[in-house]
Amino acid sequence: MQEQTRSQKKRPTHINPSTATNPIPDSDQMPRPRSQWWSVTTARDRCHRRSFTSAGLRPAFFPLKDGATLHIWVPASPSPSSRRALVLLHGFGARATWQWSPFLRPLIRAGFDLYVPDLLFFGDSSSPTAHRSDVYQARSVMEALTSAGLDHFGMVGISYGGFVAYQIAALYPNAVDKLVIVSAGVCLEESDLASGLFAVSDMAEAASLLVPQQPDDVRQLVKLTFCKPPPIMPTCFIRDYIQVMCTENVKEKTELLYALINGRKFADLPKINQETLIVWGDQDKVFPLELCHRLKVLQFLVIICILYVYILLISFVETV
Repeated sequence: MQEQTRSQKKRPTHINPSTATNPIPDSDQMPRPRSQWWSVTTARDRCHRRSFTSAGLRPAFFPLKDGATLHIWVPASPSPSSRRALVLLHGFGARATWQWSPFLRPLIRAGFDLYVPDLLFFGDSSSPTAHRSDVYQARSVMEALTSAGLDHFGMVGISYGGFVAYQIAALYPNAVDKLVIVSAGVCLEESDLASGLFAVSDMAEAASLLVPQQPDDVRQLVKLTFCKPPPIMPTCFIRDYIQVMCTENVKEKTELLYALINGRKFADLPKINQETLIVWGDQDKVFPLELCHRLKVLQFLVIICILYVYILLISFVETV
């Protein structure tokens, strides 16, 4: 639900983190419209970004061969080779900072070097091409990670990020050591929409919720994604959130949804060999628990309804 970079932002110069001597300027130092200084959402966005910089990460931009640009938060300082690389992929409703800021310090203390991309059309990542599939996202992320100097790593993907992480594991089995999928219905089929498995019955309804443009859409999305949604959601705050986070790349994000679902069949899901952990909420209304049980057929390790998930993730991937 949380997503979108601020408009009218000056793009920093492309750099390679292995050769750069100075971090890219934080966007908080760049000019923004006066109205955004009074925005609750903008203030929260700045706090999330600062949690990344204070944890020792900095933003870097990686130009790709097809003209796309992938933005990744990378370690600010070189680390010993003994530290393990862990890639975190955000969900459909969030840019990297909003999704992962609470998990940074526990994972860093556990000995990980974190690489946290904005997927294409989210946050500060962009692409001029017409490609919208999760396979395209996977290839783009891998190209950028290779430019960042990574040749093997562990990976965690939540929701839409789980779809992309699964494809990376399938396409690059020698690069991904271990995989964690969090509430990602990678085994869904297009026919599941019509059969009533989901809270929505067609793609248009799904897009109106996942790319919300009206306050009622946000309220409905919160009811679906929170086990205990807030009892009061003032319209003024919702409109502020939509204006700051949900007004860019609306067309492209909607196309990502259609590309993800149209013609999808469980039988076409590629098999992966990496040791994989699935974390799922037993009250998940976006991707129902039945999808978790489908994946269990593939003999993954399944954990349902985990509290303090980051502890579980650390214990699972710490041998990477």
